[in-house]
Amino acid sequence: MAMSLANLKKKSSSIDKLTKELGKLKGTSSKDERFWQPEVDKAGNGYAVIRFLDAPFVDGEDAMPWVQIFNHGFQGPGGWLIENCLTSINKPCPVCEHNSSLWNSGIESNKDIVRKQKRKLSYVANILVVKDSANPSNDGKVFLYKFGKKIFDKIQAMLEPEFEDETAVNPFNFWEGANFKLKIRMVEGYRNYDKSEFDSPSPVSDDDSEIERVWKESHSLVEFLSPKEFMPYDELKAKLNRVLSLAGASKARTVEEDSGDDEPVVTAGDSNSGDEDDTLEFFRKLAD
Repeated sequence: MAMSLANLKKKSSSIDKLTKELGKLKGTSSKDERFWQPEVDKAGNGYAVIRFLDAPFVDGEDAMPWVQIFNHGFQGPGGWLIENCLTSINKPCPVCEHNSSLWNSGIESNKDIVRKQKRKLSYVANILVVKDSANPSNDGKVFLYKFGKKIFDKIQAMLEPEFEDETAVNPFNFWEGANFKLKIRMVEGYRNYDKSEFDSPSPVSDDDSEIERVWKESHSLVEFLSPKEFMPYDELKAKLNRVLSLAGASKARTVEEDSGDDEPVVTAGDSNSGDEDDTLEFFRKLAD
């Protein structure tokens, strides 16, 4: 029966109802405001000064000022698999096991498959934004920052200098650490951080009360290694089977239906540039 104009008027959706529904649609695509990302210009160049911070002010937090996370992100005949790798929390990972069996087969075509499916490495740490020319309102604020192995290698070089005339520096130290000049270029279609460098050691501030403020505003890191952030082994194996259409897989689902963001464990060479993060996050949202 056709709805009358009077009934239509009564049933018309309110703005509140529609905006709530929009919020559901946005879902995981909503930005985590705790994270900072540098902006680049049209040429792909960017510059900022940041300070890596020591372990956060959180009861029970591990003493390390960073967490290391592996993830997998690739497409198969059954859709996309974009999940954190269980090896991040020292547990067996069915994706790594599958890649290892392919790699150890000695067949070059299998090794090519592994290179496309290898786990990616990234790190998360707290930072103080010292200078963000693109967004000056960020200056002086504490954020989380996700970065790849190229930047971590520069941190490691400060902690463990290569030559005897170089002095080891803990870049996370509030008093004896150093600011990091983040220099981004676009090289062959990818963001490149090779020109980034640490400045001379200096305190975060000459005022210890300001250092305490920064320290207490740091974000917890342990949550990123919480078991809830990782798909259980059996579920991840079932998803791998669906995505790659392996034996024992249930009927493959489309990306829209699948609800789940530079090797295998046998050291065939992890993907560790960290430059794929933006791409993986895009496809993670599609898969979700």
